[in-house]
Amino acid sequence: MNALRSILVRRETGIAVMIVLFTVVVSLYKPQFFTLNSLRVILLLTPLVMIAAMGQMLVLVARHVDLSIGSMLGLSAMVTGMMFRDMPGIPWGLGFVVAIGIGALLGLVNGALVTLFRLPAIIVTLGTLNLYRGLTFIVSNARQVDRQFIPSELKAMSQTSPILGIPWIIFMAFAVALATYWFVMHTRVGRQIFALGSNPVAAPLRGIKVTQVTLLVFAISGALSGLAGIMYASRWGFVNPSNTGFGFEFQVIAAVVIGGVSINGGVGSVLGVVLGVLLMGCVAAALPLLGIPGTAQGAIYGAVILVALLIDRSVRQQGIAGLRIARA
Repeated sequence: MNALRSILVRRETGIAVMIVLFTVVVSLYKPQFFTLNSLRVILLLTPLVMIAAMGQMLVLVARHVDLSIGSMLGLSAMVTGMMFRDMPGIPWGLGFVVAIGIGALLGLVNGALVTLFRLPAIIVTLGTLNLYRGLTFIVSNARQVDRQFIPSELKAMSQTSPILGIPWIIFMAFAVALATYWFVMHTRVGRQIFALGSNPVAAPLRGIKVTQVTLLVFAISGALSGLAGIMYASRWGFVNPSNTGFGFEFQVIAAVVIGGVSINGGVGSVLGVVLGVLLMGCVAAALPLLGIPGTAQGAIYGAVILVALLIDRSVRQQGIAGLRIARA
C-alpha cells in the first residue's frame, strides 16, 4: 500500500495522467489523433527537444539556466551543413563530431562567463543567445544550406530503420535519455550536480568543485544542443540561418519545467523530463488537428511554463510545510 501511494503522489505519475487525459480528450474530438500515424508524428516531434532537454535539466538542477540552446543548435547545424556543402565526399559521420564539438565549446563559453565573472546565467545566456545567432548569420552570409548538400545517409536517420521502421533519430533521443539517467544516478559527478543545486553554499564545504561542475553542465548542454543541431539537418534536410533553432529554447524549457525540474535547483528526474517532452509533443501534434495556427504555439508554451512554475511553487511550499510539521 505504501509503495502504491508513493507512486501515485510522484510528479511523474501526474504527467503521465495528463498525457492520457489529453490524448483521450483530443481523440474524442478528432478520432484520427488516436492512430499509429499520429503516434509516429508525435515521436518525430520529440527527439530534438528530448536531446537538448537532457542538458537543460542538468543546468537547471545545478541552479542555472541556459537560454542559448536554440542559438547553439543553429550555429552547430550551420557550420556542419556548410562543411558538407564545401567539402564534398567528407565522411558524414564526422558531422556528429564537429556539431557536438562546436556545441560543447559554445557551452564552455557560457560556463566560463558564469563562473569566472560570477554573472547570472540568465543574463549571460540571454546575451549569448543573440551573439551565437548573429554568428550564424555571419559565418553563413545569411545563406541557407540546401537539401542536396545534406548527406543522404544523415537524412535517412530521420526516415526509417531496420527496427519496425522506427527512425534512428528516435532511438538516439532515448539513448541520450538513458545515458543521462545513468550519469545522474550512478556517477559521483552526477550526484554532485544535485548537491550543488540543493545547497550552493554548502557544496564547497562538502568537497564539490563548484567551478568545474558548473563548466561541465554548461558544456554538456552545449554538446547536446550541437547533437540536436545535426539531427535538425537530418530531420528537415536543410539549415536556414533565420529559423534553425529559433524559439527552440522555449520548447525545451517548457518540457523540462513541466517535467518536474525545479528552477530553484536540486530537483528533477530524467523520467519526468521524458514525459514532459512527450506531453509537449502531444500538444504540438494536436494543434493542427484542432485548427489552432502554429503562431499560437509560443503562447501555449508560455502558458505551460507559467502553469508548471505555479505547480512547482505549490509543491515546494507543501514540502516546507510538511517539514515544519514533522519537526514540530
